[in-house]
Amino acid sequence: MTSFSRRAFVTAAMAALLVGCGGHPAGSPTTARPGDTSPASRTGSAPPASRLDTKPAHALGRSVPVGLRIPAIGVDTPLMRLGLAPDGSVQVPPIAAHDRAGWYRHSPTPGQKGPSVILGHVTVGAYGDGVFRHLARLRHGDRIVVRLENGRSAVFVVSSVRTVAKADFPTDAVYGDVDRPELRLITCGGLRSGSGYLDNVIVFAALSSAGP
Repeated sequence: MTSFSRRAFVTAAMAALLVGCGGHPAGSPTTARPGDTSPASRTGSAPPASRLDTKPAHALGRSVPVGLRIPAIGVDTPLMRLGLAPDGSVQVPPIAAHDRAGWYRHSPTPGQKGPSVILGHVTVGAYGDGVFRHLARLRHGDRIVVRLENGRSAVFVVSSVRTVAKADFPTDAVYGDVDRPELRLITCGGLRSGSGYLDNVIVFAALSSAGP
């Protein structure tokens, strides 16, 4: 990553990404801001990514992701690029009828060493279900295929799926340095509170192979 990208990625980590739940208008993500000193920015219940037990694979070169396919839950979506909102929070995909997931562009591209982050909604307001509506159904060993701009695919295998309270978002486990290519898929879940959800669903996966 460039020095700017690394700073932005660390900023997002310190902000403890809390994905918007699709109950808010576009442009109103429910993310924490840099400088938040809540427990979410310090602790979490998910294990460090380095302890996940998926067989490692060689890292790929940088290539922006353009699509995501998760056969076990019927996901096949284009990917948009997400950055930081003007207030310093992490962007989330807009609330729209044709819901798409998004790759956080200050994280490594899928297949590079480190944790690549992809966000999606579980619901999209009046439009109904979001692209990640069934994310919590994933299980250890399920495959995740990320299509890259260079024509290749990065294939990941799920190591664990966690549902955690937003107040206890596991920042270190999600954003911490790892010595292999890994993937994080994040959405909302758990009980609803008003127009949103109280928890985040986080899928941890590691690179298994790459295709042409």
